[in-house]
Amino acid sequence: MSYSTLRLEVDDDGIALVTINRPDKLNALNSELLGELSSCFTELSENQSVRGVILTGEGPKAFVAGADIGEFVGLSPEKAEKLSLRGQAVFQQIEDLRKPVIAAVNGFALGGGCELALACHIRIAQEGARFGQPEVNLGLIPGYGGTQRLPRLVGLGIATELLISGDMISASRAYEIGLVNRVVGADELLESARSMMTLILSKAPIAVSMILDAVSNLHLPLSDGLKEEASLFGKVFETDDFREGTQAFLEKRRAVFKGK
Repeated sequence: MSYSTLRLEVDDDGIALVTINRPDKLNALNSELLGELSSCFTELSENQSVRGVILTGEGPKAFVAGADIGEFVGLSPEKAEKLSLRGQAVFQQIEDLRKPVIAAVNGFALGGGCELALACHIRIAQEGARFGQPEVNLGLIPGYGGTQRLPRLVGLGIATELLISGDMISASRAYEIGLVNRVVGADELLESARSMMTLILSKAPIAVSMILDAVSNLHLPLSDGLKEEASLFGKVFETDDFREGTQAFLEKRRAVFKGK
């Protein structure tokens, strides 16, 4: 499928590179882009040759600099709520993908752009990247999951500060608070993301998928999350990958996983 606001490339290793391609608008999120993100991640979910996804922005300035504010003008409260629910659904679709998704943050990740990065499983930022939820500066609040995912990732106190101050933070500060996993030079960003993805894809695919499933249960009470973990732990014993992994360990050789 071809896209107007995205570029999709899949390499021979099964790594999909999704590039948000509106550099003249600093890759701002608009309705068309949200729709294409949804279609793209549906395609990636259904494509069995795709094993992992790297998401980045086109150009040197922005991952996604925010939402396209022009689309907000004149919205009724009812239409604004529907827009929020649509954006939340698309970002939940990304988070729910049971293939690893790495955000390679190449510049500004503000507002909806920060929320998009939060929906990915792992975030790697280049040194010049900036993060923030500046909606309060416009008399708005985050609408695509920022008030929910940010506290879960960095803690309530720091998240509340970022949300109600509207301040931008540097990539190094984002690393300090746990918002990003790594900070690298601009010329190393995609290489670092590919290197991390290659490492992940060398592991047992079903186990990786089940871990993504298990860690998505942080909204549950601990007792319920532990029950879900135990259920998944039992299911993985049915897989050929489990048998191969344990046998390879006992035989002191490298495991060859087949995702079965």
